[in-house]
Amino acid sequence: MRAITYENFGPAGDVLTLEEIPAPTPAGGEVLVRLNTSGANPSDVKMRAGGRPGVTRPPFPKTIPHSDGAGVIEAVGDDVSQARIGERVWIWNGQWQRAFGTAAEYIALPGNQAVALPDNVSFEAGAVLGIPGLTACCAVLGGGPVKGKTVLVSGGAGTVGHLAIQVAAASDAHVLATARGKAGLAAARSAGAAHVFDYASDTLADEILECVQGDLVDRIVEVEFGKNAETNARIIAERGTIAAFGSALDMTPTLPFYPLMFKSVTIELLLVYLLSPERRERTIKDLTGLLRQGALKFRISDRFELADCAKAHDVIAAGGRAGSVILTI
Repeated sequence: MRAITYENFGPAGDVLTLEEIPAPTPAGGEVLVRLNTSGANPSDVKMRAGGRPGVTRPPFPKTIPHSDGAGVIEAVGDDVSQARIGERVWIWNGQWQRAFGTAAEYIALPGNQAVALPDNVSFEAGAVLGIPGLTACCAVLGGGPVKGKTVLVSGGAGTVGHLAIQVAAASDAHVLATARGKAGLAAARSAGAAHVFDYASDTLADEILECVQGDLVDRIVEVEFGKNAETNARIIAERGTIAAFGSALDMTPTLPFYPLMFKSVTIELLLVYLLSPERRERTIKDLTGLLRQGALKFRISDRFELADCAKAHDVIAAGGRAGSVILTI
């Protein structure tokens, strides 16, 4: 099969190679998926570049990058129903603690990591579900229903934020969002946010407080935990939750402990790779329901052929995207 591989950390153009390697055979409990698409995410780029603290060399002799993707099951191992052959699926954790991910024609992995893709959802959208989709859905609905609650999505023009707004709006929450620039603010608004604020404003907390008129924010979906800690402490309601999935601009934040404690705020740090089996199952169920309703729209900013995987990584590293980056296989 054709696959993108790397053996050392380094610039995408230097270390990513297109090569022919044997297609995998599904072991017991596994399925073999013929991939149509592979989703490239910032975490894939950081891993290939050697950007994770304390990791000086790849954990495997040869790595196929990317955890997200979508395709069709072609074969199954023992203990997997033959009825799954021909099923359209999307992939989660394809390359998490495993050598071979989705930047290839085939992937073999445990059957539960290949989730049925509703007929109304494209393979391109399926390649966005593993990391962005599950993160957005878990960040919004991980604490239970949000109907009638006020949810603030930080960075509402980003891939996860844009989906989180849609999840919250489809779940009958009152949705606020932050973004930046005319296009970003418009994207957050079109996703379903009732009110959108410029996250760079010096008076952001005051603007949000004026908007909610004393009815504080029940849940915050946070992409920049450290940078926004002071603002969030002011606007969060008693017994509210801050569900954070990033803090790139302040990786060692200082927290306003007492303002948060005296509201009994729950701080939840989300790493979608490490969801418990029970929580992942619940999140997949929530996400599948939204997909079947047609409640989510997916923005694809760039599409590349498999051979151009290095270009996909460079686009992500450059920043400024307005959607996901997909490889077609």
